[in-house]
Amino acid sequence: MELSLDELQKIKNNSGIIGNSAGLNRAINIAVQVAVTDLSVLVLGESGAGKEKIPQIIHRYSRRAGKNYIAVNCGAIPEGTIDSELFGHVKGAFTNAITERKGYFEEANGGTIFLDEVAELPLPTQARLLRVLESGEFMKVGSSKVEKTDVRIIAATNVNLQERINDGKFREDLFYRLNTVPILIPPLRERKEDILLLFRKFARDFSDKYGMPAITLSSDAIALLENYRWPGNVRELKHVADQISIIEKERTVSAETLKRYLIDIHSTSLPAIIGGNKTNDFSTEREILYKVLFDMKKEMDEMKILLNDIINQNPNIRYSLNNNDNRIITDLSDTLKINTQVKPIFSEPVQYHQQEQHSGDEIVEEVVSLADQEKDLITKTLAKNNNKRKRTAEELGISERTLYRKIKEYGIAK
Repeated sequence: MELSLDELQKIKNNSGIIGNSAGLNRAINIAVQVAVTDLSVLVLGESGAGKEKIPQIIHRYSRRAGKNYIAVNCGAIPEGTIDSELFGHVKGAFTNAITERKGYFEEANGGTIFLDEVAELPLPTQARLLRVLESGEFMKVGSSKVEKTDVRIIAATNVNLQERINDGKFREDLFYRLNTVPILIPPLRERKEDILLLFRKFARDFSDKYGMPAITLSSDAIALLENYRWPGNVRELKHVADQISIIEKERTVSAETLKRYLIDIHSTSLPAIIGGNKTNDFSTEREILYKVLFDMKKEMDEMKILLNDIINQNPNIRYSLNNNDNRIITDLSDTLKINTQVKPIFSEPVQYHQQEQHSGDEIVEEVVSLADQEKDLITKTLAKNNNKRKRTAEELGISERTLYRKIKEYGIAK
C-alpha cells in the first residue's frame, strides 16, 4: 500500500528530505513498508546521493524506534580494529586492551545498526557478520564465549557487489542475507525536478546561518544547474551552493559564474558508468589517468616498432639518421602521418619519463612505476587538504581505510 502525498511529505519533513521525484518517492515508500518487519535491507546508490536517510526512516517507523540507532562507516575504520569496534573485545585481547569493551552490536541490542560502505569490510569480518545475521550470535575479540544480540541490520554501498563477489572480495552468502530488500536511491542527475529545490534550500540555510542575503540563479544558470551531471550528487550540490554563497558578491548568479564552480562541466551530457564491461568501468580519476598513460605508452611502443621497421627496410634512412640529416624528419612525418599540432590532454604536462638505449635494432625502455605515481598523487592530495584523510579519500574516490593502508604501504609522512 503506497503512502498518500500528505503522508510522504510528512515523512520528508521529519527526515529533512527535499524532492518529489518518482524514484525518491518509491524509495521512501519501500522504506516505510519494510520498517514494520525485521528484514535486512540493502540501500544502493552513488556516493553523496543521500543513502543515510533511508535507514533513519526505517528505524523511526519500526518497533525498535525507542532503542539505539548506530551508524557505522565501515570504510573509515582500520582493518585491524574493525572487529573490536563491531563486536567488542575482552581485557588482554591485544596490546592496549586494558579493559573489556562493548562493541556496536552489543550497544545496539534491540535497536538498529546501519553499516555504511559495507563492501569495505574485510572477509573475516564478513564471516562474523554473516553469523550475526543467521543466528544473532557473536563473540568478542579474544573471547570464546558466545553472546546474543537482537539487532536490525541495514547496509549501504555505492559499489557493484556482484563484481566484488566475482573478484573474491565479498561473500556471496552475505550478499544474499543483506539483500533481502534492496532500496535504490537514484542519482541526482535522474532527479532533475529536485535539483533547483535542493539548491534553494541550501542557499536559504546558508543565508539564515550567516545572516547574508540568499543567492538566486538566472534562467540560464538554472538550465545549467539542471543539466549538469552532478557526479558528487547532493553532497556536491550543497558544496557548490555554500561556495557561491560565501564567495560571490553579486547575489544573482549567471551561468558563466556558475560554471566556475562545476568541476565536471565538460561531461554534463555523459552517462554514468554503473555496470557493463569491467575493463571500462573506472570508478576514480586515478584509474582514468592510468588508462590514459597506458594508452599513451602503447601508442609510443607501436610508433617505435613502425619506425624501426621503416629504418630496417630503408638503408638510406638509417644512413641519414646516423649522420644527423634533418631532411629525413620531414619524410618520416609524411610516411607515418604524424600530427605535430597535437594539443595537450592535461592542463599541466604529465611527467612520463622514459629512457631509450639503441643497440643495433633493439629498443630498451624503462618501465614507468605506477606505484610512484599513485604515491605522488596521494601525497599531493593530502597536502592540498591539510592532511585531512576524510577529505582526501573523498577527492581520490577511495575509502578512508584504503587511504590509511596506502599511506602505511608507501611510508607517506604525516
